Amino acid sequence: MAIVTRQVGELVYFVDEQIPVPHGFTTRLGGVSTGVYESLNLAQNLGDDPAHVLENYKRITAALGIKIEDLVFSHQIHEDRVRLVDATHRLDGTLRPADEEADGLVTADWDVALAVFMADCIPVLLWDADTGAVGAVHAGWRSAVMDIVGKAVRDMTALGARPEDIRAAIGPGIGPCCFETGPEVIAAVTAVLGDEASDLIQNIGNGKAMVNLKEVNHRLLLRAGLLPEHITVSELCTMCNPSLFWSHRAMDKVRGVQAAIISSRGTTE
Repeated sequence: MAIVTRQVGELVYFVDEQIPVPHGFTTRLGGVSTGVYESLNLAQNLGDDPAHVLENYKRITAALGIKIEDLVFSHQIHEDRVRLVDATHRLDGTLRPADEEADGLVTADWDVALAVFMADCIPVLLWDADTGAVGAVHAGWRSAVMDIVGKAVRDMTALGARPEDIRAAIGPGIGPCCFETGPEVIAAVTAVLGDEASDLIQNIGNGKAMVNLKEVNHRLLLRAGLLPEHITVSELCTMCNPSLFWSHRAMDKVRGVQAAIISSRGTTE
């Protein structure tokens, strides 16, 4: 199994072949936004025309087979809070910024679609066949070293899922080719992974290193009890592919954002 490209007209996104429910990792392609937001910007708070953002959501939700009103957002703060949500947290037809703070979302509700946002940070989508529970995690380095993916797995377990049955997709995000970090990140990754961190940190001198953040999240998912064959990792680096993705490191705030979206409603097959 692999993370593969899907295209609907000009709309381009990625899906994990091992996850049969509606889900996707968006790109910047296939929307109607213009200028620095061209074209599938899903950010509501960076200055884009709200009408363009709404149309972008209509396009990606239609492609995925979900409803805009079923989406649940959070205000992401680069910490380790995971929210357990249900149908009462849905947008219900109003596309609006989220008030609740969290970087992870988990639900077993059939009528809920989870969305997290990123422009270099690592997106992780989770699915359990037996319970229908799904999770969406925004796992930048701060959230990752707090083991946010492990917390999301534990919250799904509380809903009846077994870690060994959960499938996980680690989507496009900044790669070890571009994630240059300083002592704070190096120390935090080493603290959470111990000896397992050594091959994920490539020292480049002056206290700097290149860190493999996708693999940090991968190894924490394994610690949480997921099976190696149930974890898929995208090799795509957002910073290396500016024509396909927005990158905070490459573009700062002059950009849009991607989203990772998943729903347990039905299947894509």
